[in-house]
Amino acid sequence: MAGSIINIIAMKVPPHQYQETITFYRDVVGLKPFTAKAPAVGFELGPNRLWIDEAPMLSQAEVWLELFTDDFPAAADHLAKAGVVRCDAIEALGEGFRGGWITNPANIIHLVREPDAW
Repeated sequence: MAGSIINIIAMKVPPHQYQETITFYRDVVGLKPFTAKAPAVGFELGPNRLWIDEAPMLSQAEVWLELFTDDFPAAADHLAKAGVVRCDAIEALGEGFRGGWITNPANIIHLVREPDAW
């Protein structure tokens, strides 16, 4: 297949966590939102598209994602100041790894890391 590939990640979020999750990606992580498939809110996630759908039939959401940063210590500081909790015990990353685990308000696991962290 010729041309660029855009991966789409769909996240289904229960109503009680929906707005906080939108706020997390827009205001804390700083992703650019778009509404091409309203009422879902989408975000540009590098070459990917992240769609966040409100899912009234779910009690919890579940997706693991990876976010890249050129400066993990600065990113970790920004996230901590925004009240984002680190959860590095979820999976060992190894000594000297330049990254860490966090969760968003809907308890979705994210690995935040520098591109060459391994």
